[in-house]
Amino acid sequence: MILRFNGFNQSQFNNFKKAQYNKIYAHEAQHKAKGGSLAGPIVIEKDENGVAVAGHVDIKMPQLDKNNPQNTINDAKKVISSALAPSDPSGQDLKVANKAKSVLSEAQLIDSQNNNDTSGLKLNYFA
Repeated sequence: MILRFNGFNQSQFNNFKKAQYNKIYAHEAQHKAKGGSLAGPIVIEKDENGVAVAGHVDIKMPQLDKNNPQNTINDAKKVISSALAPSDPSGQDLKVANKAKSVLSEAQLIDSQNNNDTSGLKLNYFA
């Protein structure tokens, strides 16, 4: 029996399946490459015909570390880079990037306040 899928014969269908998988995998691989240690494995979701229809890479969203905001800044930048790595970011990719940008802004503000805190400094009258 020849499987029909949108008018495809078996060979055309197999080529379509492979192309779909490769397209989705390439997109997710870009997320994974930029996400580094913050990124989870690539997951490809398939429909009942075995055709790749979606994919994702979980990424660890940085938590604001008020004691070491620079770590948060570094991780947030990595998450943003990962989310926006593909040339065709999805709506979910943009949501992740925006959330990471929010965390980044908070961390930068705390870092700036920490660097401008002069409460522990004393004036040197002999300077």
